[in-house]
Parts: sequence; C-alpha cells; structure tokens
Amino acid sequence: MDSKQLLELAFKACDDKKAEEIIGIDVKEISGITDYYVICHANSDRQVQAIAREVKEQAEKAGIEVGKLEGFNEAQWILVDLDDVVVHIFHRDERSYYNLERLYRDAEFITYEA
Repeated sequence: MDSKQLLELAFKACDDKKAEEIIGIDVKEISGITDYYVICHANSDRQVQAIAREVKEQAEKAGIEVGKLEGFNEAQWILVDLDDVVVHIFHRDERSYYNLERLYRDAEFITYEA
C-alpha cells in the first residue's frame, strides 16, 4: 500500500467514527519522518478514543503495522503512527489550542470528502 492509499484509509477510518474537519497535510518535502499528517477532532474523550481505535484496526486489517499510539488514556490528543501517515486526533479544544495547521500553512492541504 502506498502512502496515498494509506492516507485514504486513515481518512475513511476517521470519517467512519464521525471525526470532524478531517484534513490531510502533505509534508513529504518538509519532513523526513512521514509523508502525510491527518488532523481531525471530536467532541468527547470517548469519541477521540473511538476514532483512534478505528484507525488502528483498519490499518492492521490492511496489513499495516501501527508504530505508536500515544495519548490514548488522556484522550485529548492521540497520535497514531502509521509510518508514512501520522494521524493526529484531537479533542476539539486541544485542536484549536495547538493549531497544527498553522505550523504547516506552506504545505499542501488535502481535504477529505466522503
């Protein structure tokens, strides 16, 4: 599976659990760590965890090894490392506070449409 297909898998998994404002950021030219970031948010701790679980489960079904799943217990900002794609799942208030989109404003943004 190439990184673009993995991006689509992450988008769909987030959408399946009703994540809000799902975007992708192409960081291939900026980061030597990954190709894409996916950023989304939810309105409750439980929903943040459900989205992270779904991303992990869908990746594993596709044969992708999940590198790390950080922040799961706190459920304010969960990072799911899929190697070529890193998924950031925020609680709504945390997303606006950290505003990762601002940090990568020069990169290409990819919107998700179901």
